[in-house]
Amino acid sequence: MDTITLGDKKFKKYIDYETISKSITILAQKINADMSNEHIPLIVGVLNGSFMFLADLMKNLDFDCELTFVRVSSYEGTESTGEFCEVLGLNTNIDGRTVILVEDIVDTGNTIIKLHQMLTANHNPKQIKIASMLLKPNVYKKPLALDYVAMEIPNDFIVGFGLDYNELGRNLKDIYKII
Repeated sequence: MDTITLGDKKFKKYIDYETISKSITILAQKINADMSNEHIPLIVGVLNGSFMFLADLMKNLDFDCELTFVRVSSYEGTESTGEFCEVLGLNTNIDGRTVILVEDIVDTGNTIIKLHQMLTANHNPKQIKIASMLLKPNVYKKPLALDYVAMEIPNDFIVGFGLDYNELGRNLKDIYKII
């Protein structure tokens, strides 16, 4: 499908699954190299959007690791609300551990900054690395560096491969941008 309709919005195909998959494989190689001497890092997926990215990423990681999730929300429709709401919290001890936070997309960075602050302040990790499938570098202006980024994109609203518009479109294997 080259164009789709979700609710009241139309989208056109932007990034096909083959390109996404290749980017994830390359990103996993970087993470594998960095984590080769770490003792059982904890992968923390940020729900709901990261689940498809994280599933493909995990298939390409070649070190022992644990997996858990946190669920947060900061979007309504196509706009960030600027509010951060933790829905499902961390249930794993990260004291003294390497943590890799896995996001679907970083644009304003409000969510990843807040998560990083919460984990650092409340849980005493050894280090926190941030991995994102997508980064909007023209929007992200925070001082916290992202350690792993699969792809950079312009400031377009996108859906598919875990990303949604009002909870629709997460199941699409390709990524679409609004038209």
